[in-house]
Amino acid sequence: MADASSRTNAAVARRGLMLVLSSPSGAGKTTLSRKLLATDPSVELSVSVTTRPMRSGEVDGHDYRFIDRARFDGMVRGGELLEWAEVFDHCYGTPKQPVQAALEAGRDVLFDIDWQGTQQLREKVPTDLVSVFVLPPSVSELERRLRARALDPDDVIKRRMAKAADEMSHWAEYDYVVINRDIDKAFIEVCAILAAERLKRERQTGLSGFVRTLQAGI
Repeated sequence: MADASSRTNAAVARRGLMLVLSSPSGAGKTTLSRKLLATDPSVELSVSVTTRPMRSGEVDGHDYRFIDRARFDGMVRGGELLEWAEVFDHCYGTPKQPVQAALEAGRDVLFDIDWQGTQQLREKVPTDLVSVFVLPPSVSELERRLRARALDPDDVIKRRMAKAADEMSHWAEYDYVVINRDIDKAFIEVCAILAAERLKRERQTGLSGFVRTLQAGI
């Protein structure tokens, strides 16, 4: 009976999930991602491959995996990428193998991608995907946050605001929507989504064995 008891008290094995956070620039997606990675050891960030040059302060394998165009094209042809896109003459993509390894080990993978990348993931791995769109409380607040960052000149902020309208039009394509009026409250909501999705029956791969152990002990 001691062995049976220890088995029933053990954590039930589960398959990891792919958590996508998308938002227009300035809505809070990056801050939420950082808070999640800092507080939840079961979540890891998906590291994309890119053909763009490495920027000052970036670390290969941490921020991105920097590869040349020939290697990138080979990964596309070989089906090695879950999603990819070309932006301003540079390519970005998500390698399949490390994501699959993490999911099988019960770890969750966080994605910071736009709606187009999210759609590609939904087509390829719909059962593993959990998508969250983060909205600002108002357009004026979004602009205020962009200006408060003091990272971009006025013309860049105007382009970001114009792009935001198109990005926000895709909110209905996501599983969940979080309105970021307050970053701490928004973070609690994202954590609640993650907790609920982890408990879905189909993700708890060890549940049938756990139930059999319970039944055997009756």
